[in-house]
Amino acid sequence: MIQRLFSVFEPFVLSLLGTVLLATVLPARGGFATFMGHLAEAGIVLLFFLHGAKLSRDAIWQGLRNWPLHLAVLASTFLLFPAIGLGMVHLPGMDPAWASGILFLTLLPSTVQSSIAFTAIARGNVAAAICSASFSNLLGIVLTPALVALVMQGAGGAGGGSGVSLASIEGILLQLLAPFVLGHLLRPWIGDFVGRHKSLVTTVDRGSILLVVYTAFGAAVVEGLWSRVSPGDLGRLMLLCLLLLGVVLAATYLIARIMRLSPEDAIVLQFCGSKKSLASGVPMAGVLFPAAQVGVILLPVMLFHQIQLIACAMLARHYGERAPAEEASERA
Repeated sequence: MIQRLFSVFEPFVLSLLGTVLLATVLPARGGFATFMGHLAEAGIVLLFFLHGAKLSRDAIWQGLRNWPLHLAVLASTFLLFPAIGLGMVHLPGMDPAWASGILFLTLLPSTVQSSIAFTAIARGNVAAAICSASFSNLLGIVLTPALVALVMQGAGGAGGGSGVSLASIEGILLQLLAPFVLGHLLRPWIGDFVGRHKSLVTTVDRGSILLVVYTAFGAAVVEGLWSRVSPGDLGRLMLLCLLLLGVVLAATYLIARIMRLSPEDAIVLQFCGSKKSLASGVPMAGVLFPAAQVGVILLPVMLFHQIQLIACAMLARHYGERAPAEEASERA
């Protein structure tokens, strides 16, 4: 059990924690902060450009065939999660800053890599997981900012006053949507190159996240982040993230039973429908919110990211180990 827990702490997670530590000890200031901010923006643009070039149109059309499953995943990601988030931010004693982070977390799209990986480990429908996770990320480029504008403004005090300004909308169009669309349009010419150099996408993906995390947390540290966050606050945030994940995992399990999905498709709903993407959340937060707010807003996202990896890794292994035994009993 201990070995399984430690196996989840991959090098990127350790890099993420190291970046937060670096931003705490040596935050970017003055002209260096401006330079790092521009570098992070360039990384975000390149990230979404490469993701657009990577997305196959064939995968989109093939995925449409299993539309009930994909609609269920999207409903979990963009309806169930926000509904739970709105309930959580009105809990007694909820700090408005943490409310903004929790709400933003619930509005993010699903992950791609870990959703597919856990589905494969659990012996689920991998092809459907690829389509569901891709659809979620594709729609999230538009839906997440729209939901931030609708939910976080409509939540009033729970949103901490964090709305989407005209400048944020321009940033979404120029830094997220435009490069994604451009990359997808250029896929016939650059798709093979991107496919052959998957490590390039991974490097840009993780590098841009680390850049945004460093600039965001550095700005928050300069504004006194850690003077406002106590160990008790972090403990309460972790409990809220555990509660959120537990409710969604249970809900997706029940929904799969009600829909009478096959075991393979039920696994897709549970793993794709319970994830939130750090890779999408970090650059989106950098575009949507003022620099001084981003660090606070990203704390719940980073905590939930690690919790979902640990919990879903253990759950996927359980499903994967159970499947051969069930197949053997059926043959007997």
